[in-house]
Amino acid sequence: MRKFKSDMKSCRDVFNAFLVTLANYAGIFEFPVIRPTVRVPNRLVLFSKAIGCKDFDQWVHFYEFDHLFERVWRNPRRYLPILMRFNGVILPDFSVYRDMPLVMQLWNIYRSRAIGFWLQANGVEVIANVRWGDRRTYRICCDGVPKSCTIAVGTVGAVQSAEDRRFFEEGLAIVVRHLAPNVIVVYGSAPEEIFGKYREAGIEIVQFDSENSRVHGEVA
Repeated sequence: MRKFKSDMKSCRDVFNAFLVTLANYAGIFEFPVIRPTVRVPNRLVLFSKAIGCKDFDQWVHFYEFDHLFERVWRNPRRYLPILMRFNGVILPDFSVYRDMPLVMQLWNIYRSRAIGFWLQANGVEVIANVRWGDRRTYRICCDGVPKSCTIAVGTVGAVQSAEDRRFFEEGLAIVVRHLAPNVIVVYGSAPEEIFGKYREAGIEIVQFDSENSRVHGEVA
C-alpha cells in the first residue's frame, strides 16, 4: 500500500502531508486533533492586514474571503514567521457552504485543522475555528476540537436570513452540547436570542465586530 506521509522525496507534497506528520486524528474522517487553550483574544486583525502589520499585540483571524488567505494553505512555511509574531491565531475559516458536496465541506474543515496542528507544533497559540455547513457536518465539525476550552465561530453571513439562522442555531446547539466550551469567541454579531442562553449557562461569549461593521461604525 502506498503511504501518505512517507517516501515523499520523490514527489511533490501537493497534499501538505508535512503538516500532519506527527498528528493524532479524531472521528471517522480523521481530522487532526488540536490541543486545548483557555486563552481569550484581546484584539483581532485580519490575516490580509496582519502581513504588513507592526502591532503584534493581537490575534490573527481568517474571517474573510477564502482567496485572501488560500496562500497560507499553498505555502504555510512562508507565513509561519509572520503568524509567530502575534499573540495567537484563530484557525482559518475555509468556506463550508450547505450547497457544497459533503466531501468539499470535509476537506475545508480538514485543512483548517491541519494548519492548526502544524502551527501548534511550531509554538503558535491557536484557537479552533468551528464551522459547519449542512446538518451532516453539525457533529463532524467538532472532531479534533478539544472540549471545555476556548473555541471560535463566525456569524458574518450566517445569521441574516431565517434559513441561515436556523442552520446556524441548530449547529451551534450541537457544537456546544458536544464540546462544552468555556469561552466562545464570536466574530460578527452575537444576537441575544442565539447566544443569550449560553451566557446564562455560564459560557463566556466574547464578541468582536466584523471588519465591515467596524469600518462603517467609524465612518458613521
